[in-house]
Amino acid sequence: MPMSARDHTWLFTPGSSFTYEDSGPTGVIHVVDGGELSLPTGRVVACDPFVCLGTGDIDPFTAEVEPGRYRVEVAMATLTQPGEAPSDTPHLRVAAARLVIRDEPAVTWEPALLPGQDPAELGEDEFYGYGVDAGTGCFYDASADGAFPGGEDDEGPLWDAFEGSGWAPGPHRITSPDAGHDLIAFSSGWGDGAYPTWVGRGADGEITCFLTDFFVAPDPTEG
Repeated sequence: MPMSARDHTWLFTPGSSFTYEDSGPTGVIHVVDGGELSLPTGRVVACDPFVCLGTGDIDPFTAEVEPGRYRVEVAMATLTQPGEAPSDTPHLRVAAARLVIRDEPAVTWEPALLPGQDPAELGEDEFYGYGVDAGTGCFYDASADGAFPGGEDDEGPLWDAFEGSGWAPGPHRITSPDAGHDLIAFSSGWGDGAYPTWVGRGADGEITCFLTDFFVAPDPTEG
């Protein structure tokens, strides 16, 4: 069977903690507000913005929402080694990021799909996700795709936001200097890889959120 969604509620509960196997580091979750994202078309894109933004190669998800402004937040894990003293520069990793459509619990989860993707074609524990080659993920509206030139040339507002923060994990809300579009970007867990995005739905079947899991925190139901 394809990969199943795990306990994302736990990932976004402040104070949730975990320990890696073999006496590895421990992690504690806190939730960081990324601000509001404008979705003038309601068509959501998630990708590595340094690689894909402005290329025209990334489609929005087939699941759409009403146009509006919606909050983005990240589940940030603070990692410490056994016996490590508190630090002014803690080891932070973005465990997951979500675009909140409705402030209510998701009771079901489904993969966020691009046109032509069929979960029935996936093998055991496989998933559809976006590839990361620059250690970064984001959410934005499909209409903003061409509004952020220069990322591939190590310049522009996307580069300015990360470089100006000392490459802090974010989240960073970035506005196009010309068109007024925005996006919210963040580091992608441990870095490069492929990561699934899930659509959460409430009891009435309506979308509550889009959530990308960066596989930083182990599944609390396993082990």
